Amino acid sequence: MPQRPSHRHSGRVPLWLGWLAGVLLSTPAAAYSLPDWPPVLEWDHTLVQTSLYTRHFSPDPEHINQQDLISIELHNPQRWLAGTAWFKNSSDQPTWYFYAGRDFPLWQPRPDVTVRAKLTAGLLHGYKDEYRDKIPLNHLEIAPALLPSIGVRWRRIESDLIVFGTAGMMITAGVRF
Repeated sequence: MPQRPSHRHSGRVPLWLGWLAGVLLSTPAAAYSLPDWPPVLEWDHTLVQTSLYTRHFSPDPEHINQQDLISIELHNPQRWLAGTAWFKNSSDQPTWYFYAGRDFPLWQPRPDVTVRAKLTAGLLHGYKDEYRDKIPLNHLEIAPALLPSIGVRWRRIESDLIVFGTAGMMITAGVRF
């Protein structure tokens, strides 16, 4: 009888990832309409975040789950953003993520609460030496990254569930200024 791979998530999409895709796909197209391009260079608010919890989908004894992330994002009135994040990657190496993106409001149950999706794209630097091949396209130790998240804002407090590919997820929290 053929052996099944020991990898817990081989060939399967985690249930919560399917749920996230369903939420995003069921949102009216008008919620995703992009404002005129290019975005205005006008500051609306700054978001400073840190990591609270990290989980790898396929835990490895070498992985660390304490990323010590600190990120700063600058947002404009059209919901475009640019940011930078510093964290310890899964191999305990200092890593930088320089990115731009946009958030998409999904639901506003109360005037001071908003549920939203966010998508950022940028460059990762920090996966080096024997860990260089842990992320795709990292031949020069700089790799592209695309990070979707779903989050909630309550007044000045924000929290996100960020998915980093098929490797894992992170929960962050932060404050708007």
